[in-house]
Amino acid sequence: MEYISDSQSLDKAITSLETAPFVTVDTEFMRESTYWSKLCLIQIASETHEYIVDPLAENIDLGRFYDLMINEAVVKVFHAARQDVEIIYNQSGKIPHPLFDTQIAAMVCGYGESAGYETLVREIVSQQLDKSSRFTDWSRRPLSEKQLTYAIGDVTHLRVIYHSLKQSLEESDRTHWLDEEMKILTSPETYELEPDDAWKRLKFRGNNKRAHSVLIALAHWRETLAQKHNVPRNRILKDDGLYEISTHPTRSTNDIARLRGVPRGFDRGPYAKSLIEAVASGLERKFDTLPEIRSKNALPNGLGPTVELLKVALKICCEEHDVAQKLIATVGDLEQIAADDKADVKALKGWRRELFGNNALKLKHSKMMIGIANGKAKLFPGNP
Repeated sequence: MEYISDSQSLDKAITSLETAPFVTVDTEFMRESTYWSKLCLIQIASETHEYIVDPLAENIDLGRFYDLMINEAVVKVFHAARQDVEIIYNQSGKIPHPLFDTQIAAMVCGYGESAGYETLVREIVSQQLDKSSRFTDWSRRPLSEKQLTYAIGDVTHLRVIYHSLKQSLEESDRTHWLDEEMKILTSPETYELEPDDAWKRLKFRGNNKRAHSVLIALAHWRETLAQKHNVPRNRILKDDGLYEISTHPTRSTNDIARLRGVPRGFDRGPYAKSLIEAVASGLERKFDTLPEIRSKNALPNGLGPTVELLKVALKICCEEHDVAQKLIATVGDLEQIAADDKADVKALKGWRRELFGNNALKLKHSKMMIGIANGKAKLFPGNP
């Protein structure tokens, strides 16, 4: 394992990696006190080389590393790639491709719903991870040998896991099952945190359109400030404060001081004036320009039992094919299928429809039944 803290050494390392068929990649970062993740360490390995790159080193240029991330001849292997890819995209504007996420691959290969890295190391590599360095402050220097050994293990074990999962996918002809998930992970839209979309993170309460309009404006206001000042959203104002202001719109700084969900002294702080302006814009917005808000309404009468049957059918199909249920459908998806044969959900598209969706629709229309055979629940043909 080589520790890299200068551009010249990084260039040599990338030269050794860019002819490899794949590289395993992981990052260590800190985000507790910032909006944008602070990249603190990069671990990368091929079959024959292992490197730890220090992005905090003075004058190091990570350009060659980012170029490798978009080298189409080299597969980039991550475990639970989303946060790592988000950091790389925010730092460079580039998204690793082609991409292989071992967490998703493990769900396809029958390792359960979450397929944690520790579980895969134990079951595939037959080793036990040393978790003592898990909560390290990766921004502090120097890092100890123990910390570096822990960090490099995240990519050395990943090599064995990748080979095992890749072989399982090929043998079961399921490699194409990952395509849709990889498209999501490699889409810029997945990582673009637009203030206009910040309201989607919040849970709307009730059907008051005025409150919804104000909450949308407040979410935009908070996201903009958090990005500008690089601080966590709740350092600007917590969700509860947004909810309270949306239902009791504040028109002056004096009104702010009376709200329980707003910290004491906020009305005298640097964000008070812009908050009042955000509330005003929400109050002025015309309701017909509001985005569609899908509230989680109760199911129509009679659909509850149908959803329960679909849950059983999903469990049967996933156990039969040894694939994680949440990769196929969520409870929300099942509710939509119960209500609409043409629901726009993943479970009714592509390989998921072949594995489960078609059976779900047949069950819904009595062309499939659930029964017990040899002590196990199974799906049987129903009425023709």
